[in-house]
Amino acid sequence: MAPPVARDLDAVSFDAMGTLVRLEDPAPRLRESLWRRFGLDVPIGRCEAAMRAEMAHYRAHTREAVDAAALAGLRLECAWVLADVLALGPGGPELLPALGDAISYRLYPDVLYALDRLRDADLRVAVLSNWDASLHDALGRLGVADRFAAVAVSAEIGAEKPAPEAFAAVARQLGSLPHRILHVGDDPDRDVDGALAAGFHALLVQRDASPARRRPRVATLAELPALLDLDHGSPDG
Repeated sequence: MAPPVARDLDAVSFDAMGTLVRLEDPAPRLRESLWRRFGLDVPIGRCEAAMRAEMAHYRAHTREAVDAAALAGLRLECAWVLADVLALGPGGPELLPALGDAISYRLYPDVLYALDRLRDADLRVAVLSNWDASLHDALGRLGVADRFAAVAVSAEIGAEKPAPEAFAAVARQLGSLPHRILHVGDDPDRDVDGALAAGFHALLVQRDASPARRRPRVATLAELPALLDLDHGSPDG
């Protein structure tokens, strides 16, 4: 399946985690925070176990965090999960700031280049992510919130990828037809198969060197402008 070129598209939507952003290793950050805040010297293995449990609880309940109040409740639940695994004395409310210290996102280094090239080609860009309502704030802290014409978050739209309703929601927000949108993501099932089933074009971002799980694929978003032939496919090209 050949990828589209810019003249075939109005917009490009991106998955967030694993495509635009990555999570910094939370266990060392948690360990450092526990020492700094409480003077607790916790083995890294216990911190890793606590964060695994916390993230499993978060993933199971992400769709419930539809607004600030619900998100605050979920974060407190996650802090209690942390407290149960660590079993160090401090409870959920006390550990909530340490959990915040542990969670930190970074843009992949190829993101800004790709977004700049898409903007220069007059293509609208969006985010479609299985995330809670905090994604807007996370994009703001990373300095890219104003880069996106639409941000469709599963907890807010009531649908998760690969459901067609999730892709329909971002198409509505973009004001574009599905066949004029390319969705880019790192999950073969949720991002690629889900997008194709919804009538989108799809592109897999596969940042490791393992055999291709879907085609077309790129190893970095820096490959996207050339793949879409932006220099020749845009209206002014």
